[in-house]
Amino acid sequence: MTQAVAGLRGVPVSQTAGHANMLQLVELRWMAVAGQLATILLTNVVFGIRLPMLAMLSVLTALVILNAASLLRLRLASPITNGALFGGLLLDVLALSGQLYLSGGATNPFVSLFLLQVVLGSVLLARWSAWTIVAATSLSFAVLTAFYRPITLPPGFDRSLFALHVQGMWVCFALVAVLLVAFVGRINGNLRAQDNRLAEIERQAVEEEHIVRIGMLASGAAHELGTPLSSLSVILGDWRRNGAIARNPDLLSDIEEMQAEVQRCKAIVTSILLSSGDARGEQSAATTVRAFVDRVIADWIAARSFANATYDDQFGRDVPIVSDVVLQQAVFNLLDNAAEYSPQRIDITLARDDGDMVLTVRDAGPGFAAEQLGNIGKPYNSTKHELGRGMGLFLASNVARKLDGALSARNQPRSGAEVTFRLPLAAIALGGDDDVD
Repeated sequence: MTQAVAGLRGVPVSQTAGHANMLQLVELRWMAVAGQLATILLTNVVFGIRLPMLAMLSVLTALVILNAASLLRLRLASPITNGALFGGLLLDVLALSGQLYLSGGATNPFVSLFLLQVVLGSVLLARWSAWTIVAATSLSFAVLTAFYRPITLPPGFDRSLFALHVQGMWVCFALVAVLLVAFVGRINGNLRAQDNRLAEIERQAVEEEHIVRIGMLASGAAHELGTPLSSLSVILGDWRRNGAIARNPDLLSDIEEMQAEVQRCKAIVTSILLSSGDARGEQSAATTVRAFVDRVIADWIAARSFANATYDDQFGRDVPIVSDVVLQQAVFNLLDNAAEYSPQRIDITLARDDGDMVLTVRDAGPGFAAEQLGNIGKPYNSTKHELGRGMGLFLASNVARKLDGALSARNQPRSGAEVTFRLPLAAIALGGDDDVD
């Protein structure tokens, strides 16, 4: 379980940002295709200005193919690199240059669309590639001042070229303004999402550092307690063999009870020491979901002498898994927390939701305060302010998160709280994912 627990899971922040930026380019490219098609048709139909339709529509077809390839690229698991974004923008510059060459070159008022490519490059690309886009657009503009296909106006066209150019500049300005607002708004949303993700990762790192400190302290205390517990066990054994004590039933009963408590303390110390080592190493055990949960609940009831627990098994077909003391301790923490606030009754339900094992613990206590529900899974989240309070759900939540699961809590409609511990079976399955189909 250590390897499954180690490290944060999920898509890296850089990979998420790359996919979001590529998706931005795809959406803007669709808008560019629609805008160019509308402009070409408007110029031909309304103004009667004949353009090389076949060539210009071929450029639009190439952009559609580029977008289709970009969408296929987004489906791959590999990250979107700066090179992929840079290549896509260079092709966009090339396509715009081709359209402008076929429609008047630098005299076309839509030549200002090159600025949109520069803005996109400065926001999405690394510095060297952004400056390369600047150089490419500047070179294209310069070439288009000398080499282009002139626009031939139809006979009797009564509008001045200057008025037509001004109108085209206005349309270009409005188009660029709309695209920039839409693009920058989406980029800001991506940046906020990335900041939130980084903040979440930082919070998890702080919590994991806290867990490491707790583990080190617990491991050190366990080592220190081992010797006195062994000494107590030896002394109690000697007392039990003492003739005077052996003839006194009351004393003998007290000695036996003390020996049982010492053995329980030694078992707890052993569990702590095992938990501080390889959690899925030598102490792992092959079992099944039902056998594991049945055993853990039975052990907890026996250890706590809790007679008011009901257990409902709704799991269905059993699944082989690998269990260890870390997972067992997480379940113990859930039950301990419920029993502390609801000694009169707790209800435990084991169920299966698609590929997840779902363990739900309900109690009849006062429920969670509003501020607790908003901070489930954080350390020291308790209404009791004694030192060390609020760690049970925190530790259980971290075990769930490390295995790609989740711990959630809510208050029941009438009274009491409900805590749900959800684990993907694939994370604890014995023999891989095939066992959980």
